[in-house]
Amino acid sequence: MQIGAAAKEAGISRQSVQYYLMLGLLEPTKVTAGGHRLFDAEAVERIKLIRKLNKSGYTLRGIRELFVEGRLGKKGTENG
Repeated sequence: MQIGAAAKEAGISRQSVQYYLMLGLLEPTKVTAGGHRLFDAEAVERIKLIRKLNKSGYTLRGIRELFVEGRLGKKGTENG
């Protein structure tokens, strides 16, 4: 699904998804030849997790560090 559909399914704005991409919190599942970024269900779950952590008091920088350190895996669970 494209960025707008992923944002809608995750319950956030398209701009928030773009911001998560810019910060390195999220990567598209696939990029089409035309440059469209596509996201799968796993990416939508990651968006939801980022939003949930942010609402619970984590900064976006702190969330990124959790992912980078491997404390949260690709699937958004502790250690993977």
